[in-house]
Amino acid sequence: MSATIYDVAREAGVSMATVSRVLNDTAVVKEETKKRVLDAIAKLSYRPNAVARGLASKRTKTIGVIVPDVSAGFMAELVRGIEDVARMYSYHIILCNSDGSTQREIDLVGTMWEKQVDGLIFMSPRLTADHIQTFEDAQLPIVLCRTDDKEKRIPSVNINNRQASQDAVEFLIAKGKKHIAFVGGSLQEGTLTAERRQGYAEAMRKHGLDPAFVFTSKEDYETSLISVRSQLSIDRFEAFLAANDEMALAALHACYDLQLRVPEDVMIIGFDNTKLTEMSRPQLTTVAQPMYDYGAVAMRFLTKLLNDEPFNTYTVILPHQIMERGSTNSFPV
Repeated sequence: MSATIYDVAREAGVSMATVSRVLNDTAVVKEETKKRVLDAIAKLSYRPNAVARGLASKRTKTIGVIVPDVSAGFMAELVRGIEDVARMYSYHIILCNSDGSTQREIDLVGTMWEKQVDGLIFMSPRLTADHIQTFEDAQLPIVLCRTDDKEKRIPSVNINNRQASQDAVEFLIAKGKKHIAFVGGSLQEGTLTAERRQGYAEAMRKHGLDPAFVFTSKEDYETSLISVRSQLSIDRFEAFLAANDEMALAALHACYDLQLRVPEDVMIIGFDNTKLTEMSRPQLTTVAQPMYDYGAVAMRFLTKLLNDEPFNTYTVILPHQIMERGSTNSFPV
């Protein structure tokens, strides 16, 4: 049978309370006594029961992480940021994939509550009233990542997506482009795509230019390729701003299918700075986001909530930048 805390206490000649203090570092224990306890733990190969410790301390040292698509190109770096900071504060993470489904996201919050996680990092294409109600019912510390609460009720970490799109349009206009189209799918207000589309439209109108949209039923490569290729056969745009890098790659290939040169005939900018941007030829210019920092900052934010540490703002806005590559530059450095 596995050794228990009672076995360790008996082997070390101390009380179970003393063993608990050594394990949890909750009080000062004499070095000699601490050594006896640690020696007993090693001798008996004792492993603390995480559930029992959680019941005793009302903490399980686990964090739930709910993401829309764990296979997305940027997700590995983002989750790495979460895990690195979680490890620094002795937390473990439980990662769940929601497929971007509101109902599944709500169900997963309930599952995380049942598993007694200490807190949640939550990512979603959108935030609805049902989400908010579920969060309130769960009464868990929650930090939103790449998701905004417009009412500022829940702490969040994001970039300014509208400004990022505006900067991308300004970048293309500075290169002499005027007939610029936005490639995106979701029309739902509050989604990342909607915010990026809004920033695009505002920048176009600022310069007296008409916004043009290439709508896709899905924000993936195959659907975008068909949509952009169909639109280009009707209207020869000078540039595209895509809602993500996968759609930007589809625009690039649609141009090649129609024998249009990139960047000479058409310039293309993506969004997210995933690995795809460097794997294409020419390489894709993109709006770069600090993916690792998303995760690291969100996790640190959550530790502050869990430990009642003070913080200055409920909304952390991380910087973005335009990473220029061959799809907008005939002579990339």
